[in-house]
Amino acid sequence: MWRLEYPWLLAAAPLAWAVYRWLPPYVQARSALRTPFFDTMARLTGKSPSRPGVQASRGQLWLNVVVWLLLLLALARPQWVEPPLTHTEPVRDILLAVDISQSMDSADFRDAQGKPSTRWQAVKAVVADFIAKRGSDRLGLIVFGTGAYPQAPLTRDHATLSLLLDQTAVGMAGRNTAIGDAIGLGIRMLDAARERDKVMILLTDGNDTGSAVPPVRAARLASDHRIVVHTIGIGDPQASGEDRVDFAALQSIASATGGRFFRAGDLAALHEVYATLDRLTPQEVKTLSHQPAREYFWIPLAAALVLLGCWHAIAALRSRLGAREGGKEGTSWT
Repeated sequence: MWRLEYPWLLAAAPLAWAVYRWLPPYVQARSALRTPFFDTMARLTGKSPSRPGVQASRGQLWLNVVVWLLLLLALARPQWVEPPLTHTEPVRDILLAVDISQSMDSADFRDAQGKPSTRWQAVKAVVADFIAKRGSDRLGLIVFGTGAYPQAPLTRDHATLSLLLDQTAVGMAGRNTAIGDAIGLGIRMLDAARERDKVMILLTDGNDTGSAVPPVRAARLASDHRIVVHTIGIGDPQASGEDRVDFAALQSIASATGGRFFRAGDLAALHEVYATLDRLTPQEVKTLSHQPAREYFWIPLAAALVLLGCWHAIAALRSRLGAREGGKEGTSWT
């Protein structure tokens, strides 16, 4: 599509006519001999005198008009605008913090066919399905046990994220559970993000036993950084030691950050939890549009220069030829 960047400049087109109509013509100063009987001689010869230095040329008049219009067109910047290019960017970052301590190897879940399944196998399947549904968000993955580690940075490359999730195994991060350290690592990762909404989904089946920062204090820090933490507990609150999940602590973490606490006792409940989280954090994108434009102001500018150059070249050639012919005539007469 063709367009002019500054079309209002074309309104100056009549200015050339106003200058021609109202301003006096340019008169070149020349030496002259003043004679008192000039008018009498003009009448006797039947010729009408013309003002010195003014030569009326219709061709030059039209040349000036065309050059003026071409210069105005060049200043108006004609452009060829291509179809718009659209680009979408997410407005939300979601960080998945998943417990892979030794207790996640307990086979107290059942899969879709009713066969026994470990907690980690069930969690991995549900998390992979959640990742597949969040195509417009940037997602990251933290795994934690005795320590917390970034398994995948915040990214929109969900294929690589799913691959890294699939390669994660129970015990890679140690036997214990460091919930506070996982929240602290999530704060550092989300602080580097520039998106408007920052959400962390923390899943564990145990209680905090080895964090450098207590989970409640880490939750307050997350709230100060405007990070919402949703917590999911899938363990047994009646168990002892590492296998006992502290639902009260998980609920406190969620409440301190404006998130929600969920309890998932089986695979169906875990699916429902992630479906609820998908509804709580609807996908939002920011659409950016850009239309590339090619500049063509140089075409009318070049045309104006070529016309002026050709005109002056022809005028100079005619003047030289006329001077040469006049010299020959004067020599033969002498």
